[in-house]
Amino acid sequence: MTNAQIVEQDLKYIFHPCTQMKDHESQLPLIPIKKAKGVYLYDFDGNRYLDAVSSWWVNLFGHSNSYINEKVKDQLETLEHIIFAGFTHESALNVAKRLVKLTPKGLDKVFFADNGSSAVEIALKMSFQYFKNRGESRPIFVSLENSYHGETMGALAVGDVKLYKEIYDEILIKTIQAKSPSLHSEEEALADMRRVLSENRGRVSSVIIEPLVQCAGSMAMYDATYITALKKLCEEFNVHLIADEIAVGFGRTGSLFACEQAKITPDFLCLSKGITGGYLPLSVTMFSDEVYSAFYCDYNEGKSFLDSHSYTGNALACAAANATLDIFEKDNVIEKNRETIELMSELLKEFNSLKHVKETRQRGMIAAIELDEFPLNKRVNLEIYQYALKNEVLLRPLGNVVYFMPPYTMSKSEIEKMFKVAFDAITNLRY
Repeated sequence: MTNAQIVEQDLKYIFHPCTQMKDHESQLPLIPIKKAKGVYLYDFDGNRYLDAVSSWWVNLFGHSNSYINEKVKDQLETLEHIIFAGFTHESALNVAKRLVKLTPKGLDKVFFADNGSSAVEIALKMSFQYFKNRGESRPIFVSLENSYHGETMGALAVGDVKLYKEIYDEILIKTIQAKSPSLHSEEEALADMRRVLSENRGRVSSVIIEPLVQCAGSMAMYDATYITALKKLCEEFNVHLIADEIAVGFGRTGSLFACEQAKITPDFLCLSKGITGGYLPLSVTMFSDEVYSAFYCDYNEGKSFLDSHSYTGNALACAAANATLDIFEKDNVIEKNRETIELMSELLKEFNSLKHVKETRQRGMIAAIELDEFPLNKRVNLEIYQYALKNEVLLRPLGNVVYFMPPYTMSKSEIEKMFKVAFDAITNLRY
């Protein structure tokens, strides 16, 4: 089939995510992908696209990675999926044991789900029920302004990106957003968090943050010192700290987990996206033995945690996760990424001389270029997207922010191409 034939049929049947489908009828190309290999996507007409956004931040070691392929195929021959209530399997056990070893000390237990939003929901529900099981009602959750934690109802409620949340506001649980250190000084943000926790003392279950980078919040970034201080505040007010590392975990910020840079252990750690190298849906929520103990009881006490998902602990996804962790171990990925991080940093500096560039910023393998606000009637982000596609690069700006979150296997020349195409696209802007 050709690109055109597939597009015609697709538009008849499919509603794509985060998309105004009418755009596909005129100005937004819909691109059918026939195959993907390494850092490239290939369409049915023979064009290729450098995957500069890791296919929505999930792909770590390239598409159709031979090692992950092999491990998933091996798993497929023995066990694809089983009910995870009352049953278990070796692949899930290995993921759990390895994550407990790799994550900050004190995260002793693993609860499996199948996507990032579900992992956040589990952390929120578990935090609330932890206090409920101990005789307290704490119905309030606190998050940061400009935050994003997913699009299921609970995860959406603790987020603060109006584009996703505003339309549903009247049916969401009510939460409180404190000032973000990405938008205010660290001192001001911490003072505001103290105010929120003080005014709601004894009613807050948890504070949830995206450590270091608010990804869907235009890649806004802040320092690890805020997280260190926030953890102390949470301890002072006896509330849980939930670290949503769904986007920033597994090396994105330069360390395996962002919380490492703050030298803290959150009460809950949510992981997904890169956990399977971008192969299959999988997420985990991690927590301490102390949290676990609040749910450990006789059946008739009614303190069990009854969250469940049909594909919990999926064997194929766990095989991909184990293969991904193998690559981290045998290829010394975090250390090797430092060269790429330095290269990205040097290339990023060049954008500061461009007209319309307001700011550049970087945390590890995530780099962002914030442009001046553009007129509502001029879709500059769409212009950049289209220009990049014509030059074999997949960029997907967040509003007026162009960002890079490449797979870790991207070569020096490919990194340079990715930056050059973005540089040229911004240079050519007229507004």
